[in-house]
Amino acid sequence: MRTILVSASASMLFALFSTPLAIKFFTRRGYGQLIREDGPAAHATKRGTPTMGGAVIVIVTVTGYFVGHLATDFPVSASGLLVLGLMAGLGFVGFIDDFLKIYRQTSLGLRSRAKLAGQSVVGVLFALEVLRYPNAYDLTPASASISFLRDIGPTIGVLPFALLLVILIQGASNAVNLTDGLDGLATGAVILVLAAYVLIANWQSRNPCAGVPVTARCYPIRDPLDLAVVAAAALGSCVGFLWWNAPPARIFMGDTGSLALGGVLAGLAVCTETQLLLGILGGLFVIITLSVIIQVGFFKMTGRRVFRMAPLQHHFELLGWNESTIVIRFWLVAALFVALGLGIFWLEWLPG
Repeated sequence: MRTILVSASASMLFALFSTPLAIKFFTRRGYGQLIREDGPAAHATKRGTPTMGGAVIVIVTVTGYFVGHLATDFPVSASGLLVLGLMAGLGFVGFIDDFLKIYRQTSLGLRSRAKLAGQSVVGVLFALEVLRYPNAYDLTPASASISFLRDIGPTIGVLPFALLLVILIQGASNAVNLTDGLDGLATGAVILVLAAYVLIANWQSRNPCAGVPVTARCYPIRDPLDLAVVAAAALGSCVGFLWWNAPPARIFMGDTGSLALGGVLAGLAVCTETQLLLGILGGLFVIITLSVIIQVGFFKMTGRRVFRMAPLQHHFELLGWNESTIVIRFWLVAALFVALGLGIFWLEWLPG
């Protein structure tokens, strides 16, 4: 528990005080946000706001993780390092996308196929590595199974598992990316889901299967406490970053941050065996992603639009809602989904 608190506190303080330095650096270098011409008119004022702030989130999360371990003499784990590696790998893909936008002076960076290819490569590497490194109880960071509150049914094989993880990683990272359209919206929503994973992983660490009767309710998870440390470090960095990213934002996370944060959520879901539960905990991300799918699909079939603009948050902007109102109300929706997901997670522990 001390490691969780130290990592979260260190990450938050590092992000809080290092983000202004990043703002000055990106401003001097001209790394400003480029705005879509077809977007809401109010977004024109955001042009030139420093972007790629997600680099701060990734660096601070990794730093806070190791500071927590060094300060408490708690050993690092294979599971924690793999989730951080997934976060950094997807952050690198997002960094390339952000850099190309700035270099070309356009709102379009990597082509969608190139971005998906980058996410797939990182996802396959994670899927292969996460099935290695057994501990003394022969537990690997993940098992080749589909999971909800724990693994469901038998293993599905390495190749199907790798395909499942690539889909999950692409879905989570792109969902956070689509949500990152208003000041602080994605950052605040991710904070809520990360807080849930701090609780989930900590609970799993208190109910391990090692040394308990076979019939007991327990979790055969490798390194759950260290996964809670990873979630806490990412949470702390997001809280510190949100201070500067809240409306009106002085810096944007860019694809560097959104892909990285989607990756850390997917990695935590895989290693805590809660893959399908992530769809409930991150219900806001699912809704926003569905709004894009519905908009594109309906337009291709009928030539008409369901929403004034997709993703969904921009539909409400065009209806005349204030940006801060949308952000706060979407945060409330995200909190309700997190509460529902946690309720389902603990449901099996209720008497009867």
